Amino acid sequence: MLERHFPEKRLFLRSDTETRFIRLKPETQVLAWVGCAMLIGWTILATAIVLMDSIGSGNYRAQAQRDQLIYEERLNALSAERDMRAAEAVAAQDRFRSALDQISLMQTELLRSEDRRREVATGLDVVQATLRDVMQEREALREEYQTVMAQIENGDAVLPGSGGGELTGTVDILADALAQTAAERDEIAANAEYAIDRASELELELRLMDERNDEIFRQLEEAMLVSVEPLDDMFRAAGMDPDRIIAQVRRGYSGTGGPLTPLQFSTMGGEPDPAAGRANAILGSMDRINLYRIAAERAPFVMPVRDNFRFTSGFGQRWGRLHAGTDFAGPIGTPIYATADGVVIHAGWSSGYGRLIKIQHEFGIETRYAHLNQIRVQVGQRVSRGDRIGDMGNSGRSTGPHLHYEVRVGGTPVNPMIYIRAGEDVF
Repeated sequence: MLERHFPEKRLFLRSDTETRFIRLKPETQVLAWVGCAMLIGWTILATAIVLMDSIGSGNYRAQAQRDQLIYEERLNALSAERDMRAAEAVAAQDRFRSALDQISLMQTELLRSEDRRREVATGLDVVQATLRDVMQEREALREEYQTVMAQIENGDAVLPGSGGGELTGTVDILADALAQTAAERDEIAANAEYAIDRASELELELRLMDERNDEIFRQLEEAMLVSVEPLDDMFRAAGMDPDRIIAQVRRGYSGTGGPLTPLQFSTMGGEPDPAAGRANAILGSMDRINLYRIAAERAPFVMPVRDNFRFTSGFGQRWGRLHAGTDFAGPIGTPIYATADGVVIHAGWSSGYGRLIKIQHEFGIETRYAHLNQIRVQVGQRVSRGDRIGDMGNSGRSTGPHLHYEVRVGGTPVNPMIYIRAGEDVF
């Protein structure tokens, strides 16, 4: 069978002196064909593999580039949204400060109105007292005049002396007294009419002033409601009882007085003045806002990073362990800021944290700033919210430059974003 398909062949090799040949047996030809076929097949297969790998690598690279572009676009969108939220927070804070300034001006105007109202009320009381005295004097003179006239008509008047000339003099004296009494009566009547007109004017002015005071009170009460409710919501969203926080701040803060002193108006034994009650309620709300401001500065309601960054890991379980904070990734050297007023209790190296800063705040709150490149504070130093305390780095157990930010309450880690999101609408 092999000879039929692969007959024996001879390959002649001729030179100048001799001629030789090589015999190609069927078996040799079969081996040669098989070898060539295997070589050609291997070449085709290897070429196909190389081409497929090249095409696949190109697809993977293109896909990776597309994913990178999508990721960068998403990061840019998040950065733009963060900047927009930051701008909104700044605008909200400006509006809040403007509202406080307006409230202060309205409070000053209210106090001035109350002083003016008290002056008007005092003037009205004086006018009414004067009017009563004038009316009483007028009645007394009228009764005296009527008595004298009755005595003259009845001839019962006791006249000094007994001569006609003396009688005529006495009559002249009585006539002068009557004329003087009539003049005094007319003057008293004129004064009474003026007092009545003045009392009417003062009553109208007092009523208009009461209406204006009521409008000022209403605006102040609305402003207090709009200002206090967001602060209440902020502390409640952070899991903090507003009443307990206010009481704690009040115990440790004695900077009250001045315009926040309760108003006291004399009621002269009557009912309590409702205007004083409303004014004191507004002053109480302003005092609460002031205490809220103090408390907000001592709780971590703001971001520790202000420059461009991206969130890389949140609070929660990660690889079977609790990730006790939030990670903010950015370039090495990015400024890190204190998120609340407090005292530095640690500033140095701490195992996996690398360069670590711990700040103790009020209400049992502690914040931690880890993996820093540089520390800019010392232990025992008192810092305020917004102070630069360090630079972002890659120290300790870290896979890249980022800030690991923790918030602990009573030593227990809590999600920092609870405080940050709670303060977004206020700060």
